[in-house]
Amino acid sequence: MLKSKVGYSTNLDSFMSGFESAEKSTKDLKNPKLSFLFASCKSNIKQIVKGMKSVSNTPIIGCTSSGGIIVPDGIIRSKDGYSGVLTLSDENLTVGVACHEAGKNPRMIGRKVAVEAVQNAKTTRAPAYFYMVTSPKEEEEYLLGIQDVIGRVPMFGGSAADDEITEEWKIICNDKIISDGVAVAFFYTDNEIVTSFSGKYNETNNVGIITKVEDERTLAEIDGSSALRKYAQWISISPTLLKGEGLLEEAIMKPLGVKAIQGNLTLIKQPMFIDDMGTKTVMDDKIVLGNKVMEKTAIIQLETTVDEMIESHKTLLKELHTKIYTGAAAYILINSAGRKKVLKERLDEVYKKVLDETGGIPFIMPFTYGQFGYEEHSANCCGGLMMSFTAFGKN
Repeated sequence: MLKSKVGYSTNLDSFMSGFESAEKSTKDLKNPKLSFLFASCKSNIKQIVKGMKSVSNTPIIGCTSSGGIIVPDGIIRSKDGYSGVLTLSDENLTVGVACHEAGKNPRMIGRKVAVEAVQNAKTTRAPAYFYMVTSPKEEEEYLLGIQDVIGRVPMFGGSAADDEITEEWKIICNDKIISDGVAVAFFYTDNEIVTSFSGKYNETNNVGIITKVEDERTLAEIDGSSALRKYAQWISISPTLLKGEGLLEEAIMKPLGVKAIQGNLTLIKQPMFIDDMGTKTVMDDKIVLGNKVMEKTAIIQLETTVDEMIESHKTLLKELHTKIYTGAAAYILINSAGRKKVLKERLDEVYKKVLDETGGIPFIMPFTYGQFGYEEHSANCCGGLMMSFTAFGKN
């Protein structure tokens, strides 16, 4: 039977922070198999890992989280750093962990990291499920490479984050700490693992065809017109007000999305900033997105309210519970740093709803820049401003 525990610390000493988090999260667990670590970019991550390793030699995987984490005891955050750990223990669970720094060919790196994870699990089989964490770019290419090796195995995950988009994020894989690359944990088990993946935004009637894309993530034209002008028209704002931080702030509540092939999943493509590419007029500006898009596909303007965003956490957890039949023993609830940014002091309402819906089962909620997952037989996908909620079954 799978068991789990959560530990956390805001100790100013990073070594002691790791020590305290690991001590709490492994107490009374026999033969722990994996520790998910989410920590502050302000902490010394190497020292946190050393502190954890002084308690247990359990494999570690995770990343830095934006501005805090949520655990059953509350919202854990500190300007001086923090760490949070969820540890899994199950005699019938085998885990293979591997990572690789970025390079010229991310798809090839994805293949390499998949092979290493299989080897580290001391098997030759594809896993039942996997977790992926990357830097906030090339996520889709890493995923393709992994699936080249193991096939379309279901997954969950998210990209590393920092507090102010200053590229201070870190990926954590045992004692390796990298800023740019990919890490995976492959799960070999007969237990249930299920994911619900959604942004829970409302679709509007503002829809257009992507007619020009540059560098895979730069949305240049919608319906043959400037993408920025079209988007500004859709949300009834002047394009000039979307300069600087304006686009990022507006897009959290009114992002763009594309439907997955089955139509039951809308992937959110978060507008990040404007790339004017040296043009002289704002009407020619292009929207840089957080994920890849393709020409000749439909793109939809989405919207939500703060109240709806808060309620969506409980809604998605309820949907998750309909998928798991043996009951949950642990939750990894990957959330969006952008959503957290607009919730501000109302984040406590999210905590209360999550605590109520998880019913005393250990959970940890980091805030990442990208979120990865799937929904009801869709392909594995990468998006932003979404929630990737995963439950590990008891047996």
